[in-house]
Amino acid sequence: MASGGDPNRPGGGRPRTRPRPAPASAPAPASGSATPAVAAAPAPAAVLLDLDRLIHEPCRLAIVSALAVAPALGFVELRQMLELTDGNLSVHARRLEEAGYVECRKTSGGRLPRTEFRLTAAGRRALARYLAHIEALVGAARP
Repeated sequence: MASGGDPNRPGGGRPRTRPRPAPASAPAPASGSATPAVAAAPAPAAVLLDLDRLIHEPCRLAIVSALAVAPALGFVELRQMLELTDGNLSVHARRLEEAGYVECRKTSGGRLPRTEFRLTAAGRRALARYLAHIEALVGAARP
């Protein structure tokens, strides 16, 4: 099959793609136009694009939220609390660590290694910005 997709899938086996959002600003007036450009209000899609995509993913939001209310959590505690697999927690925690939102400390106390996670100052600021953004969206959506 040329498309490489599943013919039983909606859309004729073609992979789904997201349409690109329209620009948030109004186009410039044509040259010689007497009407000045008026800034358009940001489209809802453009506002949603401002969300921190790293935190917006549900597993990562859960990790950051759990760490926001605890000074530190061990790998096993966090895994059980969020009901994630070892692999899921490892991958998402690594992404948050690479962004500087989470600090990971590995220690060896006794026979077993211990991995502990803490939310960094940058992670707290990112979570506060994310929550403020969500609150603004909810406020704008209410009548």
